[in-house]
Amino acid sequence: MVSWPRRIADVPRSPSALPAAAPFALAIALVLTACSGGVQGRPGASGVRDPYFPKLGNGGYDVTHYGLTFAYDPGTKHLTGTAEITARATQDLSAFNLDLLGLDVSAVTVAATGGDAENARWNRAGHELTVRPHDDLDKGDTFRTTVRYSGTPETLTDPDGSEEGWLRTADGALALGEPTGSMTWFPGNHHPSDKASYDIKVTVPEGLRAVSGGELTDETTLNGRTTATWHTAEPMASYLATVAIGRYDITRSTTENGLPVIVAVDPTQADASREVLASLPEVLEWEEAHFGPYPFSSTGAIVDREGDAGYALETQNRPVFPGAPDTGFLVHELAHQWYGDSVTPKTWRDMWLNEGFATYAEWLWQEEHDGDTADEIFNSLYKGDYFDDPQLDEAVWAFPPAKPSGAAHLSDSPVYERGAMVLHKIRQTVGDDTFHDIIQGWATAHRHGNADTADFTAYVEKSAPDADFGAVWQDWLYGEGKPAKP
Repeated sequence: MVSWPRRIADVPRSPSALPAAAPFALAIALVLTACSGGVQGRPGASGVRDPYFPKLGNGGYDVTHYGLTFAYDPGTKHLTGTAEITARATQDLSAFNLDLLGLDVSAVTVAATGGDAENARWNRAGHELTVRPHDDLDKGDTFRTTVRYSGTPETLTDPDGSEEGWLRTADGALALGEPTGSMTWFPGNHHPSDKASYDIKVTVPEGLRAVSGGELTDETTLNGRTTATWHTAEPMASYLATVAIGRYDITRSTTENGLPVIVAVDPTQADASREVLASLPEVLEWEEAHFGPYPFSSTGAIVDREGDAGYALETQNRPVFPGAPDTGFLVHELAHQWYGDSVTPKTWRDMWLNEGFATYAEWLWQEEHDGDTADEIFNSLYKGDYFDDPQLDEAVWAFPPAKPSGAAHLSDSPVYERGAMVLHKIRQTVGDDTFHDIIQGWATAHRHGNADTADFTAYVEKSAPDADFGAVWQDWLYGEGKPAKP
């Protein structure tokens, strides 16, 4: 569908070339266009052109809330769900896309501002669900899209070989979404640049529990089924949403400041994880002293069985651990609540802003808890004797932190260790006091928002205007290979 200015451009521009009645007909057409609602909409983009996942996410709208209601039976591996997606149009829209992989769609409706829900046309192509509302949506409109869907959710294999999406476990399932897996269990705008609040209502067979982020607002058991409802008020990127289904022991407590702590542990991991999880309030208090006020309304952890996932993930409010975590893992994943969850990258190229900060949090914890200092860790990495395997030491220099060499390498050592080394170079450049102000101020300045590497370097330079960061950026952040000087 094309807009009227395009059609006007098709009319010959020379007055001598127009038929005598053409000016009058053209004027009538313009009046009719204006009376019928103005410029016609156009389809939203089917991807946001992320440097590593160009077809991920969608253009033309901004999601503000997800209302997800679904039932899952581990026995049949079948999910039946309804997603209500509230969004604001950022352009005049004739159609828009949602990311949804594998599951079957049975119906789609769209309700514009102040209107009733109307059936929408839709079609599928790969992970793109294209929705065509009954009437075009105007820029600025708030609209609600309801998608009814069902099927067996998929497990994805990432470019780096790890598995994500809907992971089936011994007694249920675990949904992990970094970087693309959330599209396997609900439709949405699945790119970290579009954050929203969530209500997730999950029904499972009696005897199982369904755990998610945010706060548990209701849990009931009726006719052999248990339904739990979780509310996440603060904005969340879809890759940080999770649902864990299984036979969990759930404990509730509060920190000294009154922050709710909700911990769900697989019974097989209870003994091994008890001591570390008991330290969670202490770790959180320490991180607040370094990073500023905790950015969310609850905290906690989900501990599943070893092997249920191949990695821990910083799912918002309560990170997921595959087996009992050690203190370093807990420090790392909780630090992500500031760096990655609250301050979320604009694109996947900015992954080091997540992992470099969380890794450096581990260094700071060790430094202040009778371990190696950050300076000693930095020097060991530079000399190449930090890891037991020389190949791992060499891998630190495979590419610059700010320029990962492809989607398969977003979780490689340069993003983690060399990313942390960039932060240590900043600390060496400005001193401890200013560095503390920078990392805390960065978390505050972009709280619940998105930021990229250019935003970060600009913030650092503004925070320390008399310092010279040329070598830090050129050699450590963007430079190829091992810098000549530590």
